[in-house]
Amino acid sequence: MFIQTEMTPNPATLKFVPGETVMESGTAFYESVEEAENSPLAQRLFAVDGVSGTFFGFDFIAVTLTDQDWDDKKTDVLGAIMEHYTSGDPVVTNDMPDIPTAEENPEDAEIVAQIKELLEARVRPAVARDGGDITFHAYDEGIVYLRMQGACAGCPSSTATLKYGIQNLLKHYIPEVESVEAV
Repeated sequence: MFIQTEMTPNPATLKFVPGETVMESGTAFYESVEEAENSPLAQRLFAVDGVSGTFFGFDFIAVTLTDQDWDDKKTDVLGAIMEHYTSGDPVVTNDMPDIPTAEENPEDAEIVAQIKELLEARVRPAVARDGGDITFHAYDEGIVYLRMQGACAGCPSSTATLKYGIQNLLKHYIPEVESVEAV
């Protein structure tokens, strides 16, 4: 198995591309070994000293370190990924943990649908190329709350992406949107 690595805009996060599907549908984001109880791959990655986050997309794995020093850890992470794929274990089991979601106001249903559609069509594909994801969390009184995942979480340029990219996009198409905030 040949696993390619790619830099991301977040210096603490490296993107690993194993050349095969990682997640058939959806994504998975873990910020601790406790959260990763349903993922044998994430468990292996968190066993590498210094790993502070994992994110699984359709065809990639993004791994975040606490100290940003990939020189010493890249081989260990590659080994954990190889070990996982040779084990035959699933990336995640069907026992996904419950992720709390914000309650939506029925009066905002049309606005929320437009926000989700723009995120799905224009934002998520772009940030996935950089090893991350941005998901809708809530909309309340003109403010859109988004969750940054993978390479986007903790990325130095994430504030600029939110404020100058996503916020401007949403405000352009949806006049009710006043600002965008990360949760």
